[in-house]
This record gives sequence, structure tokens and C-alpha cells, in this order.
Amino acid sequence: MKQPWLSVIIPTYNGESYLPFALDSILIQNDPDIECIVVDDGSTDATLSIVNYYQNYMNLAVYQKEQRNWVANTNYALDFAHGKYICFLHQDDFWLKQRLTIIKSLIAAHPDVGLILHPVIFVDQRGRFAGLWRCPLPCFPSIISSHILIEKLLVQNFIAISAPVFRRDMAIAVGGMDEKLWYTADWDFWLKLAALGPAIYYPKPLSAFRIHFGSQTIRRSASLREFREQLEIVFQRHFVIWTGDPRRKRKIQRVAIFSIEVNTALAGLVHRKPINIAKLLLHFLSLRPDEWILYLRYSRVFERIFARLKAFLWHILIK
Repeated sequence: MKQPWLSVIIPTYNGESYLPFALDSILIQNDPDIECIVVDDGSTDATLSIVNYYQNYMNLAVYQKEQRNWVANTNYALDFAHGKYICFLHQDDFWLKQRLTIIKSLIAAHPDVGLILHPVIFVDQRGRFAGLWRCPLPCFPSIISSHILIEKLLVQNFIAISAPVFRRDMAIAVGGMDEKLWYTADWDFWLKLAALGPAIYYPKPLSAFRIHFGSQTIRRSASLREFREQLEIVFQRHFVIWTGDPRRKRKIQRVAIFSIEVNTALAGLVHRKPINIAKLLLHFLSLRPDEWILYLRYSRVFERIFARLKAFLWHILIK
């Protein structure tokens, strides 16, 4: 096989329920010039058997590395990637038809742009449509500057893990993902990539993000103290080096701090922990009206909440 143009990194752990859907979504792209790199974290179910089966139909390499950390396994896979471009696909997510055809056309049109983004659809555990998750960014053919992308990302990580395609040399330049951040590593990584150059945002969804109770992000967000700390670490890390008008920076800081409070409260609700709603409301009222609008635009909070409510209600009704 000639050098692949794209390396797809797939960290797995006990993914037999959804992994076939993810791998099938790669197969239907009908692109033989890509490679898939699976790093399994010690699965005890049929995950490895599934992966071995799909090796008959695609360029797929599998490695076993028990680290109990999807971030570390993602970094491990980067060492084996040969493609000029990289993307991530988690075992419970999947791509939509024609994703790679569209991505390749965007790269051909703008080879100098190293980060390509798009919206995703939310689906429930059965794959039913639960909503649309968009980015508050100017759409293609506009080119998004680093400054604009970083400003918006500082308020909220609105990028689904399955959406970006980025150059491998950029991932190496920023040192990969921070393995100490089990929840916010992707947010930190997108901000590091955003600092390296412009991006493109294609306006139509090209992949799906699955909402289900067994996801690692839901399970690991049970410790609200650690959850909040990781959000604060990423925000402070990138805010202090972000250059901009001081007045604008103060506004983004106020809105981002409120966003962290909202995200922590939402995690608490998922895990049925007591939340001080009155305090959260007072914090919201302490912002100015233009900051309310900025938060609602950048956070995509209603898209995220309504999709999860729909998926969880379906889960309860079926159960």
C-alpha cells in the first residue's frame, strides 16, 4: 500500500456493542488510501475478535496497551501513524456517508489549512437522531483565524472528538494530548492546534456522537471536584497566553468562568448530586446582557442539553 493520506486512530476498551458500527462507517467511505490504528486497553469482551475480522476488509493495525487511559493510548497510536493527516474515532461514534470525499476536497482547495472541522449529529444508544451539535464558527469558504477560534474555544469545547481532521506534523509539534487530563484532553488539544494556524469549518454534519450511559466521559465525570479542576486547568493554561484586547479578554474570562460552573452543574445533575441552582442563577445575573448572548452563542448549551435529555428519556422509556 502507498503512504496513506489519513490515519484514523481508534482507542478501544470493551467496545463490542458499538465498534462494528464505527468500523462499518469507515468501510462505506470506500477509500483504500487510509489506515486505521486500533489501540486496545485490555478488552475482556469480543472487541479484539471484531477488530481481527475487519482486518480482512481494511488497512487496520491493532496494538494492545493496557494503560487505563484513552488519552495515553491515543498518543501511543500517534507513534504508528503514517498519514499526513490524522483523525480520531471513538468506538461508540461513527462517520456519515461521503465524509472522506468532502474532507479530501477541502484539503485540495486549501492545502495550507491544517485543521478542518464540521458539526456532528447526536444519536442515542440505538443510533436514533437526537440533535445537531454545531460550532459557533464562520462557515466554509471562510477561513477561521487562530485568534477567533481560540476566543470561542476558551468559553466551551464545542468540538466533538470525531469531527476534526488535522495534520500529523501539528499533532507532533504540540506534543500530542496531555495524558493527565482524562476529561479535558481533547479540549486542550484543539486549543493547542488552533494556535498553530487557521482552520476551516464545513457547515454540514459528517459524523455522529453517541450518547449513552456507559461512555467514559459520563462515568469519569462523577468526581465533580476533579471535573472542575480539569476544566480550570485547560482554561487557565490557554487564557494566559492568548493575546487580545484587555477588555475583550476580561469579558471572555467572565463568560468562561460561568461556563465552567454550568458544565460542573450539568455533570452533577447527571450523577444525581446536589447542585446550588440559586447560586448558578445569581452568577448568570452578574454577567452583562452582551455576555449572556456571548455565552449562549459560544457554548451551544441548549443543543447539548436537549440532545442528552432526549437520549436519556428514550433510554428510560425503553428500560
